[in-house]
Amino acid sequence: MGLPAIDGYPMPDRSALPRSHVSWRIDPVRAALLVHDMQNHFVGAFPAGRSPVVELVDNIAALRELAGTLDMPVVFSAEPAGQPPGQRGLVADMWGPGIGDEPDAAAIVAPLTPRPGEHLLANVRHNAFLRSHLGRLLRSKGRDQLIICGVYAHLGVLLTAADAFMNDIQPFVVADAVADFSAEEHTLALRWAARSGVVCMTDGLLRGLLLRREPKNA
Repeated sequence: MGLPAIDGYPMPDRSALPRSHVSWRIDPVRAALLVHDMQNHFVGAFPAGRSPVVELVDNIAALRELAGTLDMPVVFSAEPAGQPPGQRGLVADMWGPGIGDEPDAAAIVAPLTPRPGEHLLANVRHNAFLRSHLGRLLRSKGRDQLIICGVYAHLGVLLTAADAFMNDIQPFVVADAVADFSAEEHTLALRWAARSGVVCMTDGLLRGLLLRREPKNA
């Protein structure tokens, strides 16, 4: 099995947000931004120029810009191309050989190309914490909140959020800055993500970050 052909669907709006079970507030001094698997191989499965991919890229770009302004760590996870069977493991049974050697297939989509000072981590499993140094990176930066965006909502995004929670890192899943195989799976992923963190909208998260930033010294 490989990636399915994904039809366009409307990005969820605020009415689709599940009820949060916690009252955590985002804090730019505590938070980092994770952009999960926004590679040409995965994003290319969506119809170009249509929802949800247009909003997906635009909203992630807005989060990334503000994170940079607020000196928050920005981390990109990316599946390596051409993984040998021994590295791919059981993922190959479920999803096939993964990203091949096609030019730029493994690259982050052009509007989000990582910049100097941002972090790019190899992601060999759906969960961005597994077999990576994401946890060590967050601890070294004194960060115990993680904003998660990218693809796919019911796979890497959800599993990463759950692992963050299990490791006492507060996950914030951005409902309109993730995307999935279908609207139904997107909605289901948000419902499950609310069991281990906060599910929010891009505009509300941006406002929260700006409200909580420390005033600069005069």
